[in-house]
Amino acid sequence: MLIRDIKNCDYFKALDNTILCELLHPQNENEDLNIGYSIAHAILKAGESSLPHRLKTSIEIYYILEGKGIMHIDDESEEVQPGQVIYIPANSKQYIENTDHNELKFLAMVYPMWQEEDEELIK
Repeated sequence: MLIRDIKNCDYFKALDNTILCELLHPQNENEDLNIGYSIAHAILKAGESSLPHRLKTSIEIYYILEGKGIMHIDDESEEVQPGQVIYIPANSKQYIENTDHNELKFLAMVYPMWQEEDEELIK
């Protein structure tokens, strides 16, 4: 059995400017996890946004936990709030803005699992 407590997670600043904690990544576990995805807890401080980026071959799904923002995928933008799921197709330009006075918190699931070489910043 594998149970991960977010309270014990190590956070770091990711390439796209979000503060991330990898909750589950099959390549980083001692267990033999037979899953093809990774999941992270992401935080953006009030008024901040992630940097425009793309995952070249992976899809990404955000689930908004707290706060409000605007999600940008390619040429589309939409307000997002807690309880909403956002599907981000592979190779799409994406970034999210925190438009709230509080932190924007969300889960980010990547399939196939996130790989450093798959992510690139876009100017």
